[in-house]
Amino acid sequence: MKKRLFLLSIIITLLVPFSGKAQIDTDKTGAWYMYFFNSTFNKSQWGFQGDIQYRNWNKGGDLEQLLLRGGLTYKPKETDIKFTLGIANITSGAYGEDKSTSSESRIYQEALFPSQFGERFYATHRFRYEQRFVENQDFRTRFRYNLFLNIALNKAAMEKNTLYLALYNEIFINGERGIGNGSSVEIFDRNRFYVALGYMINNDLKVQLGGMRQSTDQWSKNQLQFSLHHDI
Repeated sequence: MKKRLFLLSIIITLLVPFSGKAQIDTDKTGAWYMYFFNSTFNKSQWGFQGDIQYRNWNKGGDLEQLLLRGGLTYKPKETDIKFTLGIANITSGAYGEDKSTSSESRIYQEALFPSQFGERFYATHRFRYEQRFVENQDFRTRFRYNLFLNIALNKAAMEKNTLYLALYNEIFINGERGIGNGSSVEIFDRNRFYVALGYMINNDLKVQLGGMRQSTDQWSKNQLQFSLHHDI
């Protein structure tokens, strides 16, 4: 009897990881719809920025995540560096027909370092540190680094009616491996590589349409992305 239980436990251990990965159809393209906003208080050093993102496992209807995020910004005088202290709330949905959801709250600190080289290349480094409160998990942290690059195509300046190429690559590193209840995650959390075509509607509003390849330690998946970027 003990031998049978031992063999059964081995079979279950071997099967569970594979069944978990098979739950996500990596050949099915998802879609993210996003709105980003940024404002300054009376042209001062202080402001507010945030985003709303509706993420789907498919083109729409199969919720992956609903993300609401916003933070207070500060830009020191005579610099282009911007610091942010913010909070976020994320509702994550299970893949497929399962309609169950889980919630997460975050506090985050961020630093943006924009730069320009040549006439048409606009780069931004973003460093973000997150404190995460995930439902039914222990407190955890995460480090993120993103390199953005916008390349103006029909004009040298990023101004009204400019068509541009938008690229970024972001890497996520977990601060802790243990997440409670005997479960753990890898130090490498995920990587996102993005390519899009953007258009400056005016100096305060731009739109982007592109694709993002998201890779975790267990799966990789393509996402269509439509985003609106608004300076208020």
